[in-house]
Amino acid sequence: MSTEQAPGRTRRSTAPGDPRITVAVITRDRSASLLRTLDALAALPERPPVIVVDNSRHDTTRRTVSGHPAITRLLRPAGNTGALGRNLAVRYARTPYVAFSDDDSWWDPGSLARAADLLDRHPRLGLLAARTLVGEQAAEDPLNAVLAASPLPTEPDLPGRPVLGFLGCACVVRRTAFLDVGGYHPLLFFGGEETLLAYDLSAAGWGVAYEPTLRARHHPEAHGRSGRSFLVRRNHVLTTCLRRPWPVALRAGTARALAAAAGHPGARRALKETVARFPAAVARRRTLPPRVEHAARLLDRDAAGHPGGDTAR
Repeated sequence: MSTEQAPGRTRRSTAPGDPRITVAVITRDRSASLLRTLDALAALPERPPVIVVDNSRHDTTRRTVSGHPAITRLLRPAGNTGALGRNLAVRYARTPYVAFSDDDSWWDPGSLARAADLLDRHPRLGLLAARTLVGEQAAEDPLNAVLAASPLPTEPDLPGRPVLGFLGCACVVRRTAFLDVGGYHPLLFFGGEETLLAYDLSAAGWGVAYEPTLRARHHPEAHGRSGRSFLVRRNHVLTTCLRRPWPVALRAGTARALAAAAGHPGARRALKETVARFPAAVARRRTLPPRVEHAARLLDRDAAGHPGGDTAR
């Protein structure tokens, strides 16, 4: 892996920013979108240091963003690290808190400072999930309503709504908590990887909460990455195998297998990749403590009663 430190002359301003928070950005072959994100981050009043993990296969991204005033460090792994690039960025960060962006998302002015304030005031808080606004019209991401309606009981030492899920490009973590649980799991790589991290943080005693006063902007490309739906299917099954009781895992696996039998190409691919990863999931299996499993079951029941619901909240 190569790493590049931004020259001092490219920093945005000599005025002090917020020393508590870094922004970690993962990117792959989307230079134009990344530049828009970096411009937005550079304009924030918090002036956060930005660590970019470039998962690209060639030098186009590096050449395009070289010298951008937002970037503190550009990391170039030998191969595509997927969501694990966030783990790498957190290890390089030198601030107590780390916010995540993708190459098509950024933060509203003031949201990072407010997140840092909340993390300062709530020492058990490990992760804050933000409200996500999509596109030029700032439409509500459907996950916002799901998280806001979480049936989990409020906790007096945490802000917002307790949840067991979030959007990867719209959250802020306490660096020590993230590293304590190992960050994103290597078996999942990418696609619906957030639920497992929320499980692991909660299992370790850290709080995970949705706070709608924090706002992230998401401007996905019209067509996005191809194949994401099958990755989400695969990782849902693997997550249940890794952390949930076997009856829950078997139900999840059976549903996906039936979808594959119906002939959907994405479901067939999900089934194939799930089977290939199943032995590793069993080897790394560690079930949730009773209190977290109880919370996960509450979410399962709530989602079952609301068609189209999402248990990852």
